[in-house]
Amino acid sequence: MTHNQQKKIAVINDFCGFGRCSLTVSLPIISALRVQCCPVPTSIFSNHTAYDSFFFTDYTKHMEAYMNEWEKLGLMFDGILTGFLGSPEQTRIVRNFLAKFKRENTVTVVDPVMGDEGKLYATYSSELADQMKELLPYADILTPNLTEACILTNTTYRRDMNTPELTDLCAKLSLLGPKKIVISGLERKGRLINFVYEEGKLPVEVSGPKIGPCRAGTGDVFSSIIAADAVNGVDFLASVRHAAVFIAKVLGRAVELEIPATDGICFEEFLSEIGKDVQENGE
Repeated sequence: MTHNQQKKIAVINDFCGFGRCSLTVSLPIISALRVQCCPVPTSIFSNHTAYDSFFFTDYTKHMEAYMNEWEKLGLMFDGILTGFLGSPEQTRIVRNFLAKFKRENTVTVVDPVMGDEGKLYATYSSELADQMKELLPYADILTPNLTEACILTNTTYRRDMNTPELTDLCAKLSLLGPKKIVISGLERKGRLINFVYEEGKLPVEVSGPKIGPCRAGTGDVFSSIIAADAVNGVDFLASVRHAAVFIAKVLGRAVELEIPATDGICFEEFLSEIGKDVQENGE
């Protein structure tokens, strides 16, 4: 019996029952782009930590047994996407997973969810940040925000980095492994910029309007589209444009519906269109 006729992405992230982030974003987004999404939970939340209270359970002690069963089944993945990791032990487990399951043609996307606004998240330690660097040799694509890019390269954070500085930052990241990098969520004059770097090419800025407040799970939507597009053979720059156009559309609808920022973005209303966007906006 073979389980490998259909394209698959293994997604390693936490499971969040409410708040539209992590695995509960990746499952529908990747599926809508005609790729099977195979989740690996790192922890389970009733709702994410921006709410006043939440239930949480750590899944670390079960992860290796879970992954071992996939190895027994002979599963092979066209893509692997890693997201938020909660401990140095989880980074070790994920590194072992990558060593086992990453093949020559497996596209690995690392979303190094570590911090924002120049600081590590409160739940993140400097030890864990250092451990995250050990995943980069396996990464084909890296999707950090500016804070995370600075942390990974030991660069002093500044919100107003110019194009040569961003290019140098990406070049440093590329030396650690990934040859395709997009620094997402840069703000300039009321617009959001995605800085796209591919080794051997001139960097490109993909610009769009900033719509409403920052919302939970937007980065998960972004990295899920990037991962599914990569598996589907979409050009990297076209994929970033695809993600930016889709997210802008959904953010506008979230504002119209007055959805609280903690509740994320209402991507469900546009899932039927997500595959069309890359055809219309890709180059």
